[in-house]
Amino acid sequence: MEQKARTSRRNPRVVVITSGKGGVGKTTTTANVGLSLARLGFSVVTVDADVGLRNLDLLLGLENRVNYTLVEVMNGDCRLDQALVRDKRWSNFELLCISKPRSKLPLGFGGKALVWLVESLKSRQEGCPDFILIDCPAGIDAGFITAITPANEAVLVTTPDITSLRDADRVVGLLECDGIRDIKMIVNRVRTDMIKGEDMMSVLDVQEMLGLALLGVIPEDTEVIRSTNRGYPLVLNKPPTLAGLAFEQAAWRLVEQDSMKAVMMEEEPKKRGFFSFFGG
Repeated sequence: MEQKARTSRRNPRVVVITSGKGGVGKTTTTANVGLSLARLGFSVVTVDADVGLRNLDLLLGLENRVNYTLVEVMNGDCRLDQALVRDKRWSNFELLCISKPRSKLPLGFGGKALVWLVESLKSRQEGCPDFILIDCPAGIDAGFITAITPANEAVLVTTPDITSLRDADRVVGLLECDGIRDIKMIVNRVRTDMIKGEDMMSVLDVQEMLGLALLGVIPEDTEVIRSTNRGYPLVLNKPPTLAGLAFEQAAWRLVEQDSMKAVMMEEEPKKRGFFSFFGG
């Protein structure tokens, strides 16, 4: 693929997917954007950095394949390639979990471990991945600091409610203090009916409050729950859902290092699709 050849590089793009607030869709975003990148022809490694409460393997339907984690690799109990779980549908997509559910990380485990992981992935025999996506845990404690340490880009996932936005604004400040300046946001669980009724902030309001480039707008979609329970990401659905298409578009913008533009909603939109409300 011509686009892949132009985008591939010796160093992978290390992107942390974060939010601050829990339950806004970080793991769903990681799974769907990661698989969309793999379907575009890029090699992708996703890292579930949520210690003790990992869920990325469930959303991908790979929970029965995780035999080793990064902790076992660091302890010398297995090789890195043994801990990397290759997706059964796309061989260029791999998952690595930091630890097993309800387990505690050993003392001294921190950001340096993920920096070592990135360096190891660069030099592995199978070749350097194009993207390393890190699914960040909720909150801004030690787990957050560990997850953002090796990253050079960030995708901030938020919902259009004031509690999520306050946490997101705090996280933006912490990312910038850590030297991560390339920050884009995904606004998740958007309902156009509530925006028109002025019961939900518009995407334009969210963008003005956070001052970030807009990577994608994901509509509220009941298929998300079905997708999660089946371990079958939305982007693989046929026919595709609105949310699945939105994740695919966000992945393409990530590749292109592009953004979309939020616009004011029309009073009487007629026969127009969901994405007509957000421009781009």
